[in-house]
Amino acid sequence: MLAALVSDPDRRAVLIQAIRYAVAGVAITLAFSAAYWLVTELTGMDPNLALGIVFVIFSGISYFAHGAFSFAGHGERDRQHVRVARFFIVNIIGFVANQFWVWLLVKHFGGPTWWPILPFILVTPWLTFVLHRRWVYA
Repeated sequence: MLAALVSDPDRRAVLIQAIRYAVAGVAITLAFSAAYWLVTELTGMDPNLALGIVFVIFSGISYFAHGAFSFAGHGERDRQHVRVARFFIVNIIGFVANQFWVWLLVKHFGGPTWWPILPFILVTPWLTFVLHRRWVYA
């Protein structure tokens, strides 16, 4: 199975991008999740507001990391303004998904502020990877 993935150039490219996205994404997601939790816990700030503040900071970090590393060499590099707009649309979709996790797990179910970190790490990145690859960096 792995041999078939590696022998086909298109599949190999997707596999390499997925690995690079995972490496950068894990680092960014862990830092993002830790920042969300720390801001929420240390300041007593509303979890959804804390997530909004952390989102703004990490969107810029994410744009440069994924453009330079995760999707390096994939897609066209002209029309920068289109890619930037699409990137932020995808990030806003991820942000809305994460806001939903905070609302559902913390506010609706009354769980601790760390509960949404699980879907931040295990669900949202898969959604954004597909959208980044097929629409932003296509």
